[in-house]
Amino acid sequence: MTNQAVLVFLLFFSLAGLVSCGQETAQPPESPMMSTERPGATTVSEPIPLPSTGHGNFENLVADYENNDRSIWQQPDLVISFLGDLEGKTVADIGAGSGYFTFRLVPKASRVIGIDIDPRCIEFMDSVKVRLPEKYRDRFESRLAKPEDPLLKPGEANAVIIVNTYGYLEKRVEYLTTLKKGMSPEGQLLIIDFKKNNLPVGPAEEFKVALPVVEKELTQAGFEVTKLDTKTLDYQYIVLAKAGSKQ
Repeated sequence: MTNQAVLVFLLFFSLAGLVSCGQETAQPPESPMMSTERPGATTVSEPIPLPSTGHGNFENLVADYENNDRSIWQQPDLVISFLGDLEGKTVADIGAGSGYFTFRLVPKASRVIGIDIDPRCIEFMDSVKVRLPEKYRDRFESRLAKPEDPLLKPGEANAVIIVNTYGYLEKRVEYLTTLKKGMSPEGQLLIIDFKKNNLPVGPAEEFKVALPVVEKELTQAGFEVTKLDTKTLDYQYIVLAKAGSKQ
């Protein structure tokens, strides 16, 4: 099965699972990781602003996550390519939500861990997992984590992505320091988040973190920043960093 066919397969079953997922609860999500990853663009020129609080039932949240137009401004395949060849590697997606990036990583990596602090996200990703072809099913694991700890085992991940989530992490330097322990020496961390501009999409300003602050916090946590990119994506910056061998 080609990567394109896998993504079509995933999208079909993700949308098919919205009703049952949403019926389980109508409470607003409590997870900051859950509430950050919601696109809402109908087109690039006429996007719908992202809710800043995550209020709304879970069905609507997943529908936002899987909005087809998100690919226009998020460019997930291009973003993933910043990590290079992932064959033989374990990748952790922190703040995975519905698995928008997680399941795009599955055909590319040997193992993918979808991490979130909202049990509903974990349950939803697991409902997608059972519909995957067996060879991809065996590569995926969901993991319910803590707000202060992604619960990675020492040196477990060769690469980590944090998309639309960084501004919702509390005590970020401490969190990054803990995260680093769960990464292999020279493991890569990819952070994608919204620029602190007046944007037509994105969270409230209080949940945006300026790029120089991200760079400073990564350095304080012991990461080596290797790439800063503000041009590839219209609304977001891209940060690539190495864990380094010193823990």
